[in-house]
Amino acid sequence: MDLVANLSIGMSAEMKLVVTREMTIGHFVSGMPYVYSTPIMVLHMEMAAGSAIADVLPPGFVSVGMEINVRHLAATPVGSKVRAIARIAGISAKSVIFDIETWNEVRKIGEGTHRRGIVNVMDFQKRYQVRESALN
Repeated sequence: MDLVANLSIGMSAEMKLVVTREMTIGHFVSGMPYVYSTPIMVLHMEMAAGSAIADVLPPGFVSVGMEINVRHLAATPVGSKVRAIARIAGISAKSVIFDIETWNEVRKIGEGTHRRGIVNVMDFQKRYQVRESALN
Protein backbone atom coordinates (compact mmCIF):
# COMPACT_ATOMS: atom_id res chain seq x y z
CA MET A 1 0.00 0.00 0.00
CA ASP A 2 1.37 3.41 -0.98
CA LEU A 3 0.80 5.52 2.15
CA VAL A 4 1.70 8.79 0.44
CA ALA A 5 -0.06 8.33 -2.91
CA ASN A 6 -2.48 11.20 -2.28
CA LEU A 7 0.13 13.66 -0.98
CA SER A 8 1.93 16.29 -3.01
CA ILE A 9 4.54 18.96 -2.43
CA GLY A 10 2.87 22.26 -1.54
CA MET A 11 -0.22 20.85 0.16
CA SER A 12 -0.90 23.03 3.18
CA ALA A 13 -3.13 23.86 6.09
CA GLU A 14 -3.50 26.84 8.37
CA MET A 15 -4.66 27.06 11.96
CA LYS A 16 -6.01 30.36 13.30
CA LEU A 17 -6.29 31.22 16.97
CA VAL A 18 -6.29 34.03 19.50
CA VAL A 19 -3.62 33.88 22.22
CA THR A 20 -5.14 33.26 25.65
CA ARG A 21 -3.48 33.56 29.04
CA GLU A 22 -3.38 29.74 29.21
CA MET A 23 -1.15 29.68 26.09
CA THR A 24 1.54 31.88 27.66
CA ILE A 25 4.82 30.95 29.28
CA GLY A 26 3.73 32.97 32.33
CA HIS A 27 0.83 30.55 32.79
CA PHE A 28 3.26 27.62 33.03
CA VAL A 29 6.35 29.19 34.64
CA SER A 30 6.11 31.55 37.60
CA GLY A 31 7.73 34.92 37.03
CA MET A 32 7.73 34.68 33.24
CA PRO A 33 5.85 37.13 30.99
CA TYR A 34 2.37 36.42 29.70
CA VAL A 35 3.32 35.97 26.04
CA TYR A 36 2.65 33.10 23.61
CA SER A 37 4.88 30.23 24.72
CA THR A 38 7.21 28.30 22.47
CA PRO A 39 5.76 24.87 23.40
CA ILE A 40 2.23 26.02 22.56
CA MET A 41 3.44 27.57 19.29
CA VAL A 42 5.06 24.22 18.40
CA LEU A 43 1.81 22.41 19.25
CA HIS A 44 -0.13 24.67 16.89
CA MET A 45 2.45 24.17 14.13
CA GLU A 46 2.17 20.39 14.57
CA MET A 47 -1.61 20.57 14.52
CA ALA A 48 -1.54 22.51 11.24
CA ALA A 49 0.82 19.94 9.71
CA GLY A 50 -1.32 17.03 10.85
CA SER A 51 -4.46 18.60 9.46
CA ALA A 52 -2.78 19.26 6.10
CA ILE A 53 -2.67 15.52 5.39
CA ALA A 54 -5.25 13.87 7.68
CA ASP A 55 -8.06 13.74 5.12
CA VAL A 56 -5.97 12.10 2.39
CA LEU A 57 -4.24 9.34 4.35
CA PRO A 58 -5.46 5.78 3.77
CA PRO A 59 -8.21 4.58 6.14
CA GLY A 60 -6.76 3.40 9.46
CA PHE A 61 -3.65 5.59 9.19
CA VAL A 62 -2.71 8.80 11.02
CA SER A 63 0.37 11.00 11.15
CA VAL A 64 2.45 11.47 14.29
CA GLY A 65 5.16 14.00 15.04
CA MET A 66 8.72 12.64 14.75
CA GLU A 67 11.04 15.61 14.50
CA ILE A 68 10.82 19.35 14.83
CA ASN A 69 13.27 22.22 14.41
CA VAL A 70 11.80 25.61 15.26
CA ARG A 71 12.95 29.15 15.95
CA HIS A 72 10.68 31.40 18.01
CA LEU A 73 11.33 34.85 16.52
CA ALA A 74 9.13 37.29 18.44
CA ALA A 75 6.91 37.63 21.49
CA THR A 76 3.13 37.77 21.05
CA PRO A 77 0.86 39.05 23.85
CA VAL A 78 -2.50 37.75 25.04
CA GLY A 79 -5.34 38.75 22.72
CA SER A 80 -3.24 38.66 19.55
CA LYS A 81 -4.38 36.74 16.49
CA VAL A 82 -2.00 33.99 15.35
CA ARG A 83 -1.83 31.82 12.22
CA ALA A 84 0.16 28.57 12.15
CA ILE A 85 0.88 27.40 8.60
CA ALA A 86 2.30 24.06 7.41
CA ARG A 87 3.28 23.22 3.80
CA ILE A 88 4.57 19.89 2.54
CA ALA A 89 8.19 20.29 1.49
CA GLY A 90 9.19 16.64 1.11
CA ILE A 91 7.65 13.18 0.97
CA SER A 92 9.20 9.77 1.63
CA ALA A 93 7.61 6.31 1.82
CA LYS A 94 6.52 6.65 5.46
CA SER A 95 7.00 10.27 6.44
CA VAL A 96 6.31 13.83 5.34
CA ILE A 97 8.45 16.93 5.89
CA PHE A 98 6.78 20.30 6.35
CA ASP A 99 7.95 23.89 6.27
CA ILE A 100 6.16 25.48 9.20
CA GLU A 101 5.70 29.08 10.24
CA THR A 102 3.63 31.14 12.62
CA TRP A 103 2.52 34.74 12.19
CA ASN A 104 0.84 37.31 14.40
CA GLU A 105 -0.89 40.42 13.04
CA VAL A 106 2.45 42.21 12.63
CA ARG A 107 5.15 39.73 11.63
CA LYS A 108 6.44 36.19 11.41
CA ILE A 109 6.93 34.90 14.97
CA GLY A 110 8.10 31.34 14.31
CA GLU A 111 9.63 29.21 11.57
CA GLY A 112 11.12 25.80 11.05
CA THR A 113 10.65 22.28 9.75
CA HIS A 114 8.64 19.33 11.00
CA ARG A 115 8.59 15.63 10.07
CA ARG A 116 5.49 13.51 10.60
CA GLY A 117 5.47 9.73 10.35
CA ILE A 118 2.53 7.86 8.87
CA VAL A 119 1.41 5.00 11.08
CA ASN A 120 -1.29 2.36 11.15
CA VAL A 121 -3.44 3.21 14.19
CA MET A 122 -4.11 -0.41 15.20
CA ASP A 123 -0.42 -1.41 14.94
CA PHE A 124 0.59 1.72 16.85
CA GLN A 125 -1.90 1.00 19.64
CA LYS A 126 -0.69 -2.58 20.00
CA ARG A 127 2.98 -1.67 19.92
CA TYR A 128 2.74 1.07 22.53
CA GLN A 129 -0.21 -0.34 24.51
CA VAL A 130 -2.26 2.77 23.80
CA ARG A 131 -5.97 2.67 24.49
CA GLU A 132 -8.05 3.31 21.37
CA SER A 133 -9.64 6.42 22.90
CA ALA A 134 -6.23 8.03 23.36
CA LEU A 135 -5.77 8.41 19.58
CA ASN A 136 -9.35 9.21 18.59
